[in-house]
Parts: sequence; structure tokens; C-alpha cells
Amino acid sequence: MGTETGAADLETLARVVGRVRANVERVIEGKPDVVHASLVVLLAEGHLLIEDVPGVGKTQLSKALARSIDSSVRRIQFTPDLLPSDVTGVSVFNQNTREFEFRPGGVFANIVVGDEINRASPKTQSALLECMEERQVTVDNTTYQLEQPFMVIATQNPIEMEGTYALPEAQRDRFMARVSVGYPVEAAEIAMLNSHTRANPLDDLEPVTDAAEVRKLIGIVGQVHVSDAVQRYAVAITSATRRSDELTLGASPRATLHLVRAAKAAAAMSDRDYVLPDDVTRLARPVLAHRLLPSVEAAMSGRSTTAILDAVLGAVAVPDGAPR
Repeated sequence: MGTETGAADLETLARVVGRVRANVERVIEGKPDVVHASLVVLLAEGHLLIEDVPGVGKTQLSKALARSIDSSVRRIQFTPDLLPSDVTGVSVFNQNTREFEFRPGGVFANIVVGDEINRASPKTQSALLECMEERQVTVDNTTYQLEQPFMVIATQNPIEMEGTYALPEAQRDRFMARVSVGYPVEAAEIAMLNSHTRANPLDDLEPVTDAAEVRKLIGIVGQVHVSDAVQRYAVAITSATRRSDELTLGASPRATLHLVRAAKAAAAMSDRDYVLPDDVTRLARPVLAHRLLPSVEAAMSGRSTTAILDAVLGAVAVPDGAPR
């Protein structure tokens, strides 16, 4: 990154991100960390899993982010009877032309809001695998490219088990980060009563940027420098999860890639054109925890994957100095 160009680019990024953040926080009050994580995932070209109990604003958060960007948005309500073709699309025979024509499914949009993703069958969930990783859909041996930017924001309720299907490991691994909205503090909940009982603030939300500008910001994030020391640190963390006796499944190489890409986005949002080890450490929880599986012994003793990950992080040496 050239110094002058880099400064101007980071200024542009800060301005646009500030507008989107302010827009989303009009709907989701008192949750700056969750909004920040959502924007990191957007700029790092990832997908976001919002996991929490009902009624805390999971769908509101995903809709607010989608409406803040002037781009195509599709919502898929995942249900047990949803078919893979509802997600990807289907070829239909046209009587007039006597040919098959493709009718796009719900994933053909810049931002796809997947509500209650764990209510769909594993077969339907797997329809998302190709589009989330390769940004394309294959139907009847024909491949269709998805428009950039492309982001899946999925919600799920981790408490209710009846009528739900656990996300398979391959699906979870494709989500760059998992966040929990959590209950609001009292002051934010009182403010919500004032703002949400008169009207839904989503109805008044206007786009503050567009898909073309988001593509530009993603390009800026791509130029952020990651030193060898920081790369080795990220690999050391994910390698340590694979060696841990408390985990039967550690972080994949894709997880390492997601961790570094998210760290680059976080650095750019902090007005830096280089990644610090702290960026990696702070993002390790949201990026890695949902991919890990505890061993039987760890699960029986009540050890959560987050607690195990914290122990792993504590054992990995942090590199010194600002990387350049």
C-alpha cells in the first residue's frame, strides 16, 4: 500500500463503515461489538452465523445490515419442507421456446438472509456449501456465478432442539464468524421500548452505501499487510487446536485463512494498513470457536469450546513488536 493512497483509502473505508455502523445501531442498540464483528465479516468476504435465543434481534441485525447497503437482498426462511432447489434454483421447461430455462433460487443476491438455518434438513443445508465457498451454483451441469459482494447471514436458535438439525461441520466451517447478540442492558432495552413500540426502525432505514462501494472497500482490505510473524502466529493458534487433547476436531486450514482475512478487515477498520497480533487474538473466539468439537471427556466435565480455545490461546506465544 502506498502511504498516500493507503491513507486516503483507509479514510474512505472509515467513513463508509461509520455510516453503516450508525445505521445498524439505530436498530440494534447497545451492541457495538456484535455490529463491529458483522462489518468485519462483510469486508473480509465472509459469511456470518448469528446464534442466540429467540427475541434478541438476530433477524433484525441481519436485515439492518442488508438494508444499509443498496444491493440485492433475498431472505430464505428455512423450514423442514424447504427443498435444495428453493435455495439454488431449478431448470423449468418453457412450452413456448421448447427449451429448459433456469429460474434462480434464493441465493442469487448480494446479501442472503437465512433465517433459522438449522430448521432445514441436512440435504437442503448442503445446497449452500458450493455457493458459500466458491461463489457459484451448479444446476443440471451448468455453473452460474454469483455477483460480488456475496454474503450469507444466517441465524439459528441453539436452545430449541425439536424440529431442528445440527449444522454439519462442513457447513459451520464455511461461516467466517459466529456471534451471539445476547440480552441488552437495561438502558438499551428501555430505549428499545421507546423506539420500537411506535414503529419498526427498520422501516425508516435508508441505504448508506452500495454494492460497488463495498467491492471497493473489500479491495482496500485485501491490500492490508500481514507480516510473516503474524502469519506464523495465526498458524500456531490453529495448529495448537489440532493438537489439543480436549478437542476431537481442531481448526481447519480454511479457519486459518478466515482468521487472517478477518484480522486484515479489523486492522483496516482501526485505520491501519498492517495487522497486529492483537487483531488475530481478538478475533480468534468468533472465528474459531464454532468450528471446534470438544472431546467426550471435556464435554462430560462441562468444558465449553470457548474455554478450551482460551486455554489454547494462553499457551501460544504472541510475537513482539508492530509488524512491518
